[in-house]
Amino acid sequence: MDLLKLLSDSGMVDQALVPELAAEAKKGGAALENLLQKEGIQLKDILETKGKYYNLPTREIGDKPVPFDILGYVPEESARHYRLSPIGVADGALEIGITDPDNLEARDALTFISAKIGMPYKIFIITDTDLDKLLSQYKGLSGEVGKALNELDTEFVIESEKEGRAGKSGKASVLSDEETVTDTGADAITADAPVTKIVATILRHAAEQRASDIHIEPMADQTRVRFRIDGILLTNITLPSKVHSAVVARIKVLSNMRLDEKRKPQDGRFSARVGGNKVDFRVSTFPTYYGEKVVMRILGASAKLLKLEDFHMSERNLALIRTAIKKPYGMILISGPTGSGKSTTLYAILNEIDREKQNVLSLEDPVEYTIPGVSQSQVRPEIGYTFANGLRTTLRQDPNIIMVGEIRDAETANLAVQAALTGHLVLSTIHTNNSIGILPRLLDMGVEPYLIPPVLILGMAQRLVRTLCPGGGKKVPVDGSMQAMLKDEFADLSDEFKNEIPPLNEVYRIDPTPECPSGTRGRVGVYEMFDMNSELEKAILANKSEDDLFKIVRKSGMITMKEDAIIKAAQGIVPFEEVNTLGGQFDLGDDAEAAPAVPAPQALAEDGSEADGQAAPKPEATEISA
Repeated sequence: MDLLKLLSDSGMVDQALVPELAAEAKKGGAALENLLQKEGIQLKDILETKGKYYNLPTREIGDKPVPFDILGYVPEESARHYRLSPIGVADGALEIGITDPDNLEARDALTFISAKIGMPYKIFIITDTDLDKLLSQYKGLSGEVGKALNELDTEFVIESEKEGRAGKSGKASVLSDEETVTDTGADAITADAPVTKIVATILRHAAEQRASDIHIEPMADQTRVRFRIDGILLTNITLPSKVHSAVVARIKVLSNMRLDEKRKPQDGRFSARVGGNKVDFRVSTFPTYYGEKVVMRILGASAKLLKLEDFHMSERNLALIRTAIKKPYGMILISGPTGSGKSTTLYAILNEIDREKQNVLSLEDPVEYTIPGVSQSQVRPEIGYTFANGLRTTLRQDPNIIMVGEIRDAETANLAVQAALTGHLVLSTIHTNNSIGILPRLLDMGVEPYLIPPVLILGMAQRLVRTLCPGGGKKVPVDGSMQAMLKDEFADLSDEFKNEIPPLNEVYRIDPTPECPSGTRGRVGVYEMFDMNSELEKAILANKSEDDLFKIVRKSGMITMKEDAIIKAAQGIVPFEEVNTLGGQFDLGDDAEAAPAVPAPQALAEDGSEADGQAAPKPEATEISA
């Protein structure tokens, strides 16, 4: 089949371009489909043309994953050689995607495979682009873990045979017996090898997919592995429940945790090298009804590249921070829930400080990044080394700047205030819903009202929201009710500060693309912050309400986190859909781009194959005509 001639005859390709495209494709510099796409021809048009020529059904694959047990019907080597791949099973027949139905060798191979598996096949034409995606799935997470589970299952059989010969009773493997997981004998070490591969594969895929957390959760009949990517938990794979104890034991060994302690939570950490980069994993175990749940936070090993300029802060907010850190003493507090990027912002602030001429110390739980020139210490409450007594010690270390990971209690709060009053710059975090909530929170912790104004030089709050893919997003006009709601949002801001806000005539919405199916990639912070002034000081001393305090900082030009997200949506940094995650009540209308459905997780059975809970198709002896 001459694809260029077909497209030329149908008027899709200019006849004058055919020789040039043929010559370029023959050189091997680029696939013909890629060259055609550059000329503005869609893949679906190419597929439709090939289908009409061969009188065969076509299939668009896109980014939908094919279960590993379906791919397993055709070996990877054969799939690559004959340029074909299984794409599903329907009505008792194996569906095969192929790019060149004229390939007689591929047809012969399919006939052989069909006879071997006892199932007929049906051919669908697919594009080379989709075939390459299918071939890449052979190396996916489920494939690698599935192979390791196959090895593990083999060792279970060997172990059972050994136990049978020795006259032992019935356990299939030392790894399936929770009481003997910690056995350090040769048998346990041998059985642990595939588990090591499973854990290593999960860690590597999580790091490569930019996950921030890994959740390994035991359930009634399986173990669920989820990655948190861009703030959203997605189930990536499920494992048979019999390997859960072994996986947890392997992670405990890496994290220097007690293997025999399963009744109470433990914390630990370890480092690994992924793709040539050192990655730190902060590990926490939690006892549940079905076993121990493990959560691993993925951390970069160094914060040397963190710069405030990269955080997409407004000029006003950036100026407030830089003014505050130049002061010789006082306290900077950052508020936000767990996982909102508070520590990352603190590390970026430390990177702005002259660490050569100043003595900078930190108390952290745990140390998430290492920063050259900062004496970082991890608190250990289990041995009595807490933020409070650690803070007392740091004051004897002649510090200029002290970073306290978190103010959790009244004792730490009062010690931090005293440190700031005695000539030190204190940086810390605190849990409140917004920036102005820092003030009543300090009062609740027993800090005297007259101490807050001279100490607190900057209060800020932040959240993380998803960002649009580079060059992505759909620009939509702001009109009607949305325009009125945006106007009302900024109504109490004075004209002086309204003029600093960019025009809000258009905002960006999520727009999925083949290169970025979710429409978003990564996250960025949205911020609100205020500094101390005389009016705010008087209000604090007069014990004014939080609403009154908010009105005062609002007059000073503070933009809320929700408003910061609106501005970033107008600038094309974040999708407007994220505004509603911050308490917005905006009607997104019917033209909202729905995010594509998340692919179903791949469940692995005990033999390492895909387990979707459906009955396997019955093999048939006849071949279905293409």
